[in-house]
This record gives sequence, C-alpha cells and structure tokens, in this order.
Amino acid sequence: MTHRINLALQGGGAHGAFTWGALDRLLEEPEIEIAAISGTSAGALNAAVLKAGLVTGGPKGARAALAALWDAVGDAGDFRLMPWMRAWWPYMADVSAIAENLLPVSPAGLTAQLVSPYALDGYWTNPLADIVTGFDFDAITSAEGPRLSIGATNVRTGKSHIFTGSHVTADAILASACLPTVFRAVSIGGEEYWDGGYSGNPSLWPLYDADLPEDIVIIQVNPLRREALPMTPVEIQDRISEIGFNSALLGEMRAIRFVKRLIAEGRIERGTMKDIRLHVISDDKLMNSLSGSTKMLPSPALLDRLRAAGRVAADDFITCHRHRIGNESSVELTDLLG
Repeated sequence: MTHRINLALQGGGAHGAFTWGALDRLLEEPEIEIAAISGTSAGALNAAVLKAGLVTGGPKGARAALAALWDAVGDAGDFRLMPWMRAWWPYMADVSAIAENLLPVSPAGLTAQLVSPYALDGYWTNPLADIVTGFDFDAITSAEGPRLSIGATNVRTGKSHIFTGSHVTADAILASACLPTVFRAVSIGGEEYWDGGYSGNPSLWPLYDADLPEDIVIIQVNPLRREALPMTPVEIQDRISEIGFNSALLGEMRAIRFVKRLIAEGRIERGTMKDIRLHVISDDKLMNSLSGSTKMLPSPALLDRLRAAGRVAADDFITCHRHRIGNESSVELTDLLG
C-alpha cells in the first residue's frame, strides 16, 4: 500500500543535517511516496536536492544527492567567516568551540552582530553560493517528481514569498537561507529577500492544494520547548531566534486546529476545506543539547551526529506511526500548542 505524504522541512543552518538523516531513512521505504515538499533555509537546500535526486535517480539517487550536499556543507566552514579565514576552518572551528565554552558571548556571533556584511566590499562572498549553483536546476524545476515550494521573506513587506516551478533558481534558494546578520539580502525581480524562517519555517499553506494528500510530515529542527532558562547573552539570543523562527509555524498549526474543530463539529461541510493530518519527526532532547551557534558551524562530526539522530527519529516515526498515515494525525495539536 502506498502512503502519499507532503514534507515540510524546517531551516536551522547546520542542524539541517538532522533533516538529511530523516530523509535518508524515509527514502528507504518503498511504500512512502513524496507528493510535495515545502522547504525553508536549510530545509530549502534539502528540498531542492531531494527533488532533483528523485527526478534523476529515484530514492537511491536522492540519498546520494543529499549525502553530497552535506559533504559540501561540511567543507564550507563557519558561515560567518570571511573567505580568507575559511582556509583555516579546521583550526578555527576548534578555537571557536573553546572560546564559546569559556566566554559568555560567541566571538564569531558578536562579530556578525557588529559588522554588517555590506561593510565588507571586496571581501564578502556567500559561502553557500558555490554549493547551490552546482544544483541540477533542470531536475529541480521539472514537472516530474514532487511539487516543490521554497519560502523566503520579502525584506520590505515582511511577507512570505513562495518560489515554485521555474522560479526556483539558485538565487531563490540562497534567498531562503539568507540570515541578514551574516549574508547580504538576495535581489530577485527588483525585490530583496531574507531567510524564509522569519515568515514561515516552513510555510505549510503551499501543501493545502486539493490534489495533494492530507498528510503533512514536518521534519522539525528548532525545538518548540527548552527546559533550561536561557541566562547567558548567547543563550538568550539563541532562544529569541528559535521563538521567532517557530512563531509562523505555530500560527499555521493553530489554523489547522481551528479548521479541524469546525469540521468535527459539522460547522464546515467535510471536503470544503482540507482536514490536515499532521505528523512530526523531531528530537528535542538532542536539539536542546546544542547551542544556537552550532547552526553556523557545520563540522563533519556535528553533521554525522545529526544525520544519525535524524535517521533514528524517522525510524521511530515509521515504526510507531506508519499506520496513521492516511488515517489520522500522529501528533495532538492541543499538546503542541497548549
């Protein structure tokens, strides 16, 4: 029996390797068919490579393409470093880790807050550009394979903008992953764009089309809940960022809960609106153990750890909830939203 699902892939910098692991495990299941993908930031990179791999080589090709993507990300170094500093990345990663354990602030993070990327004329380059421009955009924009939606935030309006079809270009993906304190805004069609996580992380509404399945599987990177009270400047800033990047997703979840209640009470005729069945693959315990600064530090050891955790989380989902796909949600929205 084929289980058709939509995927919603969160952003989170290097923590997107968790999504890589989850996708790697899902792709091993011949009964699971991916109908559509909505991705933001690191989720946009995963989404684009996933689609390209599926179109050109099926699940096996998608797994290989995702592995190649994250190998390249691991070689890119700290995203906050200037190009000449990235040559020293293996050494600076260790120095940065030691400094952030000893100091109440992140040195690289503080630099990103104080030095604008626009102040580095002649020195600034987007560390993701070489990776993204190497994607197979013929496959990414193909009518074959899953429907693909990439979210970015319009700087001037603050609204979410969804790129689909032939509009999913290298610039669109770079815009989706554009943290404004680290990267310069990406200009597309006379508009400037920042990271899509500010307006939808990821946006679920592109997955509501009538011809798509009701099941949405969110691969969640940013934890909704942290048990420990943030106290240092780094911890406080990290948690502010997490709350901001989760707020749009929580809003969409509340809308789904509202519609489901109206349908259950008979106030909306069934079939008039999508009765979304929601599923989540996550590992909040692991994500609570990682600092926000590690999102910008894609060391191979961290990426391998996250990939392994993602595979375990997806395997748990498949084992415990496969039978719910097509029948009912595997998460209780009241528990998530309070």
